[in-house]
Amino acid sequence: MFGIVRPCRHRLGENLKTQWMAHLCGLCLALRGDHGQFARVVTNYDGLLISVLTEAQAAPGGEWRRIAGPCPLRGMRSASVAQGEGARLAAAVSLVLASAKMRDHLADGDGLLARRPVALAARRVATNWGRAGARTGSAVGFDTAVLVDAVDRQVGIETLAGPGTPLLTVTEPTESATAAAFAHTAVLAGRPANAAPLAEAGRLFGRLAHLLDAVEDRAADAAAGAWNPLTATGASVAEARRLADDALHGIRLALRDVEFTDARLAHVLLVHELRNSVDRAFGSASCSHVGPHVGSHGNPYAPVGPGGPPSPPPPPEPPRRGLLAGCAVWVGLGCTCQMCCGEYDDPWSGERKPGFCQRCDNCDGCCDCCEGCNCCCDGCGCDCNC
Repeated sequence: MFGIVRPCRHRLGENLKTQWMAHLCGLCLALRGDHGQFARVVTNYDGLLISVLTEAQAAPGGEWRRIAGPCPLRGMRSASVAQGEGARLAAAVSLVLASAKMRDHLADGDGLLARRPVALAARRVATNWGRAGARTGSAVGFDTAVLVDAVDRQVGIETLAGPGTPLLTVTEPTESATAAAFAHTAVLAGRPANAAPLAEAGRLFGRLAHLLDAVEDRAADAAAGAWNPLTATGASVAEARRLADDALHGIRLALRDVEFTDARLAHVLLVHELRNSVDRAFGSASCSHVGPHVGSHGNPYAPVGPGGPPSPPPPPEPPRRGLLAGCAVWVGLGCTCQMCCGEYDDPWSGERKPGFCQRCDNCDGCCDCCEGCNCCCDGCGCDCNC
């Protein structure tokens, strides 16, 4: 999975977590249904925002959900999943952008793509994804040419960018692409008046996506000699943070002008979780789910000062498996996807662990008030200043 909005299950709460998973599964199944099993690899956290926004604006009573059968990625459980034009638009956008990303890596000769046989296969996959995304986009009335145009313009802008080039010049193509995708959710939901504010929210979301990617990849790009917006333009991290904070504020304001049927999940993802993504990228996030009395090693029972509570006796060490036995158990866990979406005992240490999709990602204890309000948090006691 990839994307900048990676919500923590502790902050979402059970209700919103279930809704979020419904859109994630809906995107995955839309990709499989229209384009085959392999297309599911482009499922991403940011793409499902398109599905979330479409359903959040839709009139109640529509057929926006269905019951999907057991799936290994859900631990062989059935579930309610998103369906319809919102999920298909999300699939189209994900395919086209994944195709563009792969072509970008091909042009740079990154990693294995520097090898000719691998590059030929990857180029064919990228071409097929681009065509598939265009077909699905056309089926829901969305012209993916705007996404392709943005990608093509991005290459030219990066070629010409140098010291002193404004960062917003570099982020503009991404902003245009996401603005178009966000705005089209209003068309699918039958609320054309929402198109303008959603285009603004999408434009700023695209800016954030570009900035956060640049900040997070800066060191790796420098080591690899790859192009990076901050390095190329000479912009500082402080300037990037200022632009990111301005974008966060602008998204909150834009969402206030959108007429939603149920804004809770969209608000939590695009206001609270997006803010956490910015904090995480700039190294200012922390996790608060370790209790109020945490010592230097994360032990909630560690002394907190003179006279602090003593540490309890350590628990007995779980039995440990050998290499072969552990590998056999690991294969079983992987095949049933318990390591992804459930909980499992570590094959070697026996330690109980959450699945990769369940793990807390630098959660900082966002307020829980949005679980019971109709958003955008007005009057619910939330301190998010939105």
